[in-house]
Amino acid sequence: MAVAAESQQEEKSPSKASAVEKRWTLNDFDIGMPLGRGKFGHVYLAREKRSNHIVALKVLFKSQLKQSQVEHQLRREVEIQSHLRHPNILRLYGYFYDQTRVYLILEYAAKGEVYKELQKCKYFSERRTATYISSLAQALIYLHGKHVIHRDIKPENLLIGLQGELKIADFGWSVHTFNRRRTMCGTLDYLPPEMVESVEHDASVDIWSLGILCYEFLFGAPPFEAKEHSDTYRRIVKVDLKFPSKPIVSPGAKELISQMLVKDSSQRLPLHKLLEHPWIVQNADPSGVYRG
Repeated sequence: MAVAAESQQEEKSPSKASAVEKRWTLNDFDIGMPLGRGKFGHVYLAREKRSNHIVALKVLFKSQLKQSQVEHQLRREVEIQSHLRHPNILRLYGYFYDQTRVYLILEYAAKGEVYKELQKCKYFSERRTATYISSLAQALIYLHGKHVIHRDIKPENLLIGLQGELKIADFGWSVHTFNRRRTMCGTLDYLPPEMVESVEHDASVDIWSLGILCYEFLFGAPPFEAKEHSDTYRRIVKVDLKFPSKPIVSPGAKELISQMLVKDSSQRLPLHKLLEHPWIVQNADPSGVYRG
């Protein structure tokens, strides 16, 4: 499948027929190369035939979703992500299904996964990190304004768009909430103390995750990593935060991380204050795009 059209297609979206007028089927797409595989299926590059729009088609197997009892989680993910419109959040254009599979029609992020990029680079520069953290803070302000908590911000759930902009891609653990919640979810290294201790949590869990992410971007590993899960839990609860001597990172970056990784969730640096922090102001590209 030719992909040359991708750059001029980025502002379009798949044919804008409403769900009432049109029901998607696999015949509406030319399927291209695989982009990745997940626990419940695969992601393929695809082109919607009518608009020529390039998308990522996520194919999930119903049997595996059912076996893992995550159908309700997928429904919630689709419900939340389909209503979001932000440059740093991956668009979900629509979905359809057949006897055995569910298909999600997603925005194509041409430059791939942040996780793979971080593995390749080992760690990111302060300019790149600040640009990414600033972009994510803006996306989270938007989400929280819509009463959505993401609850699983980490490199594996972030993609890079054609221009180099960061996009939150996975909403599997997201919740629409007006209340405090108790469910333990997300990834161990990124869990805040209140989740580890199974006490109520709110939107400030995303501020904690952003602090962990900032640390991992700058130092190449999350701050509370340990050989045993029990040691990671203990370090999180104690907020046993240490900064290695290498790579060399400026005091401003360390201060910002320390202001996000606070045990008392009400004392974590609010996201709008993060955007005003001197280290962010001095280092983040105002366009939100890291150009290398």
